[in-house]
Amino acid sequence: MMPDVQALYAVTEATWPPAATRALGPVTIHEGRGGGKRVSAATVTGAATGDDLDRAEVAMRALGQGPLFQVREGDDVLDAMLEVRGYRVVDPVNLHVAPVAALTGETPPRVTTFTVWEPLEIMRDIWAEGGIGPARVAVMERVEGPKTGLFGRLGDQPAAAGFVAIHDGVAMVHALEVRARHRRAGLGRLMMLQAAHWAAAQGARHLAVICTQANEGANGLYSAMGFSCVGTYHYRQKEQP
Repeated sequence: MMPDVQALYAVTEATWPPAATRALGPVTIHEGRGGGKRVSAATVTGAATGDDLDRAEVAMRALGQGPLFQVREGDDVLDAMLEVRGYRVVDPVNLHVAPVAALTGETPPRVTTFTVWEPLEIMRDIWAEGGIGPARVAVMERVEGPKTGLFGRLGDQPAAAGFVAIHDGVAMVHALEVRARHRRAGLGRLMMLQAAHWAAAQGARHLAVICTQANEGANGLYSAMGFSCVGTYHYRQKEQP
């Protein structure tokens, strides 16, 4: 059975985890330590009041984080409350998933894509070029369970890096970065195939990936590879006063 969007929310958090979490009533505060929106945004379970949101804002600022919420499917009331409070929508994303078995019929060419953990220094360099710095690599390092880095080469040149980890039978790809001069050469597709073969060897049944809705090229790639978009989320962000 294809995992639904609620299952993928859990996979996302397990495979790209915050440094710490703390429950304040229905609001869960995520400590990101510079690891980006996905590990810093608060989430809400159940009905939240204005007072709950006030406390959450104070807690996020105490961590040195601006007020930021991840708004998931079913969070319509929260979304409306945040809009009234002056939060703007940021980075709507799609969650894509495909059966691993549908992706392993093709093998990437030899010496083109690899799995490796710990990350090579060149992988860290490629990530850094794409804005994925040490704080985001630290997110990868604290993942528990099966995980690996992805490394890609084109024409004997280091060209791409990524990360994949597994939770509850779903492997999720994160931080997939192809160097600018190597884009539009099919390497992103080969990196996803490499991730699928690794996932199959680990016993995972599905491969998933998150992509901003603005990235039309990547969304098109995943659709062409047979991924289904099973849901979305977006952020609501309030600027620091």
